Amino acid sequence: MTIEVLRAKIHRITVNQAELNYIGSIQLDEDLIDAAGLVEGEKVQVLNINNGERLETYVIKGERGSGIVSLNGPASRRAQVGDVVIVVAYGSMTIDEARSFRPTIIFPDEQTNKLKS
Repeated sequence: MTIEVLRAKIHRITVNQAELNYIGSIQLDEDLIDAAGLVEGEKVQVLNINNGERLETYVIKGERGSGIVSLNGPASRRAQVGDVVIVVAYGSMTIDEARSFRPTIIFPDEQTNKLKS
């Protein structure tokens, strides 16, 4: 048997763009993607702290060092620029694997969405 376990988390970043007329997804600064160990195209859950919305979408790369956090397409209706969100990814593993697994969790600067030095 396998279970879904938290694999990666970007804790508290600020939405700074929302594009309704876009194919869809969450665009993230490539520095955040790399630091959290996410993969472009990976399914993620976006948790909006401001309004309690939870949505699933997929990751696309934004310009490295830009601090971009953009909800696109239908997801743009679930958050406003300025909302603080948490981005999480899960992985499937056995219960024994899950007991010793440690997720990657990063805490970027909430105002700039950039990694803290």
